[in-house]
Amino acid sequence: MAQDYYKTLGVDRNASDQEISKAYRKLAKKYHPDLNHEPGAEEKYKEVNEAYEVLHDKQKRAQYDQFGSAGVNGQGGFGGAGQGAYGGQGFGGFSDFGDIFNDFFGGASQQRQVDPTAPQRGQDLDYTLTIDFMDAIKGKKTQVSYTRSETCETCGGNGCEKGTHPITCDKCHGTGYMTVTQQSLLGMIRRQTVCDKCQGRGVIIEHPCNTCHGKGTVDKTNTIEVDIPAGIDNGQQLRYEGQGEAGKNGGPYGDLYISYRIKPSKEFERRGNTIYTTIPISFAQATLGDEIKVKTVHGDVDLKIPAGTQPNKKFTIKGEGVPYLRGNGNGDQITTVEVKIPKHVNEKQKEALVDFVKASGESITPQGKGFFERLKDKLNGD
Repeated sequence: MAQDYYKTLGVDRNASDQEISKAYRKLAKKYHPDLNHEPGAEEKYKEVNEAYEVLHDKQKRAQYDQFGSAGVNGQGGFGGAGQGAYGGQGFGGFSDFGDIFNDFFGGASQQRQVDPTAPQRGQDLDYTLTIDFMDAIKGKKTQVSYTRSETCETCGGNGCEKGTHPITCDKCHGTGYMTVTQQSLLGMIRRQTVCDKCQGRGVIIEHPCNTCHGKGTVDKTNTIEVDIPAGIDNGQQLRYEGQGEAGKNGGPYGDLYISYRIKPSKEFERRGNTIYTTIPISFAQATLGDEIKVKTVHGDVDLKIPAGTQPNKKFTIKGEGVPYLRGNGNGDQITTVEVKIPKHVNEKQKEALVDFVKASGESITPQGKGFFERLKDKLNGD
């Protein structure tokens, strides 16, 4: 069943344009999807917009009053002689030939236009926060300051001086745009453009607020406390609700999105929730085995080096990696051992190495004339 547009807006059939606009703004704010999340609110918002589209337009309102819903749905008697080759339903549902070009040249229907006086959510903001490597591992509370638009406290966001109110633009009737009709070789072309009287706001502010100069918002520095979660990774982004730009016409604030940039560490390499390190051990430790201290992001731990450990051997240390953002423990640390070969050895070390070579049954040709001669003598039993 077709809706009663007057009943939808809650106004009398003899209501003035101002009364219709006032009722519309009140209902649009009440049922706007950004403000009302109850079931059926969005459908009600569409009905309110449909009713306003018809009743705020003098021609459509007159057709509706005379023919009812049929008068504004292309089925009433107002089509007249236009029901020819290109009229009414005779050409894909367009009421006249000019409407075809209306869809191509900016002619979106008013029902699809955004009402400039309806509550509008504020813009989201992006912010990049650089933190130290260990702060990303352990988490931290810090403060973030940035500039955003905020609702003007002096006028409450309506842009008017105290004691005054915005008035509906009499040129666009509060829609914020105008329909311009132009004659062309192909017929009448209609296009929509921003109202040049209210600059698309739908209202006129005769007495601007001295603080915001009619904007309804002012730029201010906003400082919030940010709880950096343990385990945040480089490039990850977190949303902080309501910390973005101020909304319009009583709409909610947008959100703030903080992207995290983590400084590199000289000791640790991170890949996801796994930490990678490299530690040096001596030839003797690798050969005979040992127990050493290994640094992790959570502190030092003991690591057993088995006898006969080969160079570049990797050891997995469970639970000593990066905490998972959603809890459930930590990742692991993978530590690679690097066997260090001494560049210089003393005489006793050389003799010990010669004994080691002899006991192993190996044959080598050491570099350096003095040492070579001594090694040769040693092997010959001299």
